[in-house]
Amino acid sequence: MILDSWGRYPQTIATVLEPLDGPALERLLQAHAKEGELIARGAGRSYGDSALAERVMSSRFLDSFLSLDCETGFVHCGAGVNLSTLLKVAIPNKLFVPVLPGSKFVTVGGAIAADVHGKNHHLDGSFCDHVVGFNLLLASGECVYCSETENTELFHASCAGMGLTGIILDAKLKLKDVAGVFINRQSIVSENLASTFQILEENHASTYSVAWLDCLARGKSLGRSLVFLGDHASSHKFEAKTRKGINVPVTTPSFLLNKYSMSLFNSSYFHLKKLLPKSDTVNYDSYFFPLDNIGNWNRLYGRNGFLQYQFVVPTESAFASITQVLEKVSAAGKGSFLSVLKKFGKANKNWLSFPLEGYTLTLDFKREQSLFPLLDELDQIVLKHGGRLYLAKDARMAENTFKQSYPNWEKFLTLKKSIDPENLFGSLQSNRIGLTIEKLKKDKKDTRRA
Repeated sequence: MILDSWGRYPQTIATVLEPLDGPALERLLQAHAKEGELIARGAGRSYGDSALAERVMSSRFLDSFLSLDCETGFVHCGAGVNLSTLLKVAIPNKLFVPVLPGSKFVTVGGAIAADVHGKNHHLDGSFCDHVVGFNLLLASGECVYCSETENTELFHASCAGMGLTGIILDAKLKLKDVAGVFINRQSIVSENLASTFQILEENHASTYSVAWLDCLARGKSLGRSLVFLGDHASSHKFEAKTRKGINVPVTTPSFLLNKYSMSLFNSSYFHLKKLLPKSDTVNYDSYFFPLDNIGNWNRLYGRNGFLQYQFVVPTESAFASITQVLEKVSAAGKGSFLSVLKKFGKANKNWLSFPLEGYTLTLDFKREQSLFPLLDELDQIVLKHGGRLYLAKDARMAENTFKQSYPNWEKFLTLKKSIDPENLFGSLQSNRIGLTIEKLKKDKKDTRRA
């Protein structure tokens, strides 16, 4: 079948295997072990090609709960459980998922494989910092338990390992106690990038913080934003709620997205939000997952899909590098509806984890040929300032860019060779960045750009 991810680019023809449980998955793995590379796939919410391969092993039916200890907050569940379901189980027990990405439809297995982060990384780290351990099915067919104390290297390679070490079957997580599931939200208007940085630094103690940037603003307004701070509100009601939203029924024509329409949207959004109350209390669902309320919102970028470009740069060079990126994006007129700036805390021990202490900026671009040279230029800015791109959002990063920015790639590759010498686990992305193909030809062109 034709398969893609949330960005709808690239597409590939894949055989999708859907085992009904863990034992069935093990049998399927052994039966198909000699038929070419394979990658695990959760809900398909990664943006690029990290969960695309000749054969895909779905975790769709690995969605059971094995245990929940309300006193300690420990939960044991299948890798196919999504965060929305996990919240529905946790909240009535006065517990909460400690790290939430921008979509509640991400699976637990996918959250571990990408070591996802949220609006609270500056205080609470990334998802895997709250993972107690998981069962991992290796290429050999052996199932091993990985944690900080058991198979430690395999644990740190698999957390953010993009599914290249094996298939996560189930995981034990530590949930957190919260005062309530509603969020006291504070909205602060920032007229430029310098002000945005200052606001985020001054509000480091806020549990959650994120800035929406108008990436097409220029001159003195470059980097103007709306900063949203949040903390859990005390409440006696612990009820999991989701909103009824709208759905995008068809793929919209891509020509509707241009620098004029996006500039109009960004400007209107900025000025309308300035009129809203400076503080209010909102449902956790609307605070953490605003885009989930729009079904199939990825169709808004047209049939060619879109690329999400997310990078992180160290604190000391963050303002200078993000200024350069915004200047290039604004000058090119390749704006984005979704431009988000967040502050990161210290990096963890996971070998391929994305966050490092600094700032991360996320930009969405509709896919068109003229976009790729711009992204190549942005790569150079990021590399020059000691940053890197997020593998879970990547669809086109070059091998040398990856290897310059992820210092533990050789250690990761050495371990992978020892447990998966035939490269059973691989993806379009891992082939492209040199983790499953030793060396790409230097003159090889990315034919998918056409």
